Amino acid sequence: MYIIIVGAGKVGYFLAKRLCQDKHGVSIVEKDKATCEEIAKELDLMVIRGDGCDPQILEQAGAARADVMAAVTGDDEDNLIICQLAKELFHVHRTIGRVNNPQNEQTFSELGVDIPMNSTEIIAKIIEEEVSFSDFVTLLSFKRGKLAIVRVDLPENSPVIDKQVKDIQWPENSVLLSVVRNDDVVIPRGDTVLRVGDDVIALTMVGSESQLSNLLAGKL
Repeated sequence: MYIIIVGAGKVGYFLAKRLCQDKHGVSIVEKDKATCEEIAKELDLMVIRGDGCDPQILEQAGAARADVMAAVTGDDEDNLIICQLAKELFHVHRTIGRVNNPQNEQTFSELGVDIPMNSTEIIAKIIEEEVSFSDFVTLLSFKRGKLAIVRVDLPENSPVIDKQVKDIQWPENSVLLSVVRNDDVVIPRGDTVLRVGDDVIALTMVGSESQLSNLLAGKL
């Protein structure tokens, strides 16, 4: 894939480094001259100095052929504008916008950002899960808030314990993605049997989380 990252702070830098290691084509757009020079020395990618809210800068970065635009600056307004430009002017297939202020997440979704990344909310959910022993956690919502990835630790009273995946009546538009069992990741098949303590990852429609929770954790 060809990916453009706008914003070369710590998030943008390490994201670019990781994607380059995975052999993706990556470009970075950054306003600060010194930061651009430092990244150009350390990473083998194209670095463009400029404002990602400027369509001409995005065009120089190759937005017309980009598969993904990730706006990860420290300014929510900039991130939103960048994602909208990517969609409307350059028809980028997938946009990812960093949400610094959790109150702006809904706005990002309503205005067309495919994946609003609210790190505060994700971290908070992880903390709450550990301190409250919650069985059901929504990890991420995307596609303008229509889909959600959720995880469930199957308790002893779960209705699906010792059942094969094919025999479970899943909520409409819900799909089992993976099962983490001890240190192993199991890609589920029809004959996969769910066990107590399995860490289940599933995809569902937003609004169907309670049905999925009731099925897997035995409660609403």
